[in-house]
Amino acid sequence: MILGHLFGLYTHPKQEWHAIDKEHEGIQSSLSHILLIALLPPIFAFISSVFIGWRIGVGEPIYLTQGSALGMSVAMYFALIAGVFALAYLTYWMSHTFGSTPTFTQALELAAYTATPLFMTSIAAIYPQVWFLMIAGLAGVAYSVYLLYTGVPILMHIPEERGFIYASSIVTCGLVLLVSIIASTVILWNMGLGPQFSH
Repeated sequence: MILGHLFGLYTHPKQEWHAIDKEHEGIQSSLSHILLIALLPPIFAFISSVFIGWRIGVGEPIYLTQGSALGMSVAMYFALIAGVFALAYLTYWMSHTFGSTPTFTQALELAAYTATPLFMTSIAAIYPQVWFLMIAGLAGVAYSVYLLYTGVPILMHIPEERGFIYASSIVTCGLVLLVSIIASTVILWNMGLGPQFSH
């Protein structure tokens, strides 16, 4: 069920991870969840950059043209989906090292549900102040990491001590993926695909 476990992951995460592990609704359910929840950051980024404007320090707010913002939002959407799948693959690839034998569906469920709080903090873009977005982003990252550390031992069926090291390895891979996405963005901007500002 799309977003069926969302409320439980916020109110009682450990019990909800056990429910996810018991049901294993399949790759189609995880894919539906990712495709839906990954819409939030591009939508709110588009709204804030075109209609509200970003204020960095003092001065007038900065706006993007609708065409530029739309192109960047579409690219962001596919980058987020690709990032979740890459993280799921790395989780699956590393599993045997930590004595776990999950299916790719389990690894995708773990990646999809742990990315959800981070994606949901994009709602904060409705108030595009840098300090506010940093606080919201930090809260989202913190809760995503918490879900990862609680979910790995349950979904991967390994002891908590080994799960801690496994989860730490996944966090490291996630940081590498994030840096790769940022580096790709900088390269594309230097090739002339950067944002166009509205005056």
